[in-house]
Amino acid sequence: MRRLPEVVAAQRRWAGVARRAVRAGAEPERVFALAQAVVARWWEQALHWEREKVWPRRLHQVAGGDAGGDLERWRIVGRDAVVFPEVVAVADALLDPGMAELVWVDSGAGQPRVLPVDGLFCRRLGERVGREWLGPLAAADHGGPLIAWMGSVIRLRRGAGGPPGYDNDPWWLRREHQPVPMAGQMRVLGKEKRAPGSGTMWRTVVPAEQRMRIGSLIGSAEEQLLQLRGVQSGPTAEVARQLLQGLGHSAGLVEAAWKRTAVAAVNGGVPLEEVARWADMSPGTLRRMLTAGGQEEDG
Repeated sequence: MRRLPEVVAAQRRWAGVARRAVRAGAEPERVFALAQAVVARWWEQALHWEREKVWPRRLHQVAGGDAGGDLERWRIVGRDAVVFPEVVAVADALLDPGMAELVWVDSGAGQPRVLPVDGLFCRRLGERVGREWLGPLAAADHGGPLIAWMGSVIRLRRGAGGPPGYDNDPWWLRREHQPVPMAGQMRVLGKEKRAPGSGTMWRTVVPAEQRMRIGSLIGSAEEQLLQLRGVQSGPTAEVARQLLQGLGHSAGLVEAAWKRTAVAAVNGGVPLEEVARWADMSPGTLRRMLTAGGQEEDG
């Protein structure tokens, strides 16, 4: 850490963020866990971010100057140290009432609408973590913990939350959003290296980008359905329009996730006949669907 003064500074800053959490009636541990989940998800996506320069530099410094010789392992063991300043910055932002107000504005306030990819909240969040370009990328990750937090904030503001539970608690971190701990990732890495390309493990044969996309589609559909809870009041035509459009959008997301999962399974070596049986369709129908789907993805 001697080479990373920003990490040491973030450790000092966290004490103030924790006090702010207590004043806001939130448990600092839960605020930190949510912020860590948000940033850990960015960390997984950052391999494809050409404009990300800070984390690679820090990772090499943590590795003693060069992580290139064993990058996969260093990305696992160095993650929490490398991303710590951003975790503190995100936690501070999520506790800021002004940032919550931007979420409300982005949602259309009294006139509900789909969250925009160029929304004020995500744009400002990107600035607060020193990445002005990050906003649209964060806003597009509909299946992640950040959008789930935004949805909770919106539902609470609208007074549309259901019974007490995760969906109207901003600090509730869903199991599927929890970052995989270092020990778990190291076990998976070890198995993958012992049996590379064997097809025995989903993570081995399905690229990280595809896995992330499937999870994002599922999470987006879930979040869209939760948003529909609060629209069953008002003129009949308006309520029907919002419900039908929202349900149609959710159905499209689920179908896209379903198709991508089938493609990933077949490409990963699972016999097409088996996948067709699980999907309750004929092998010929599945083959035609996968061929069309592959053409669309390539486009």
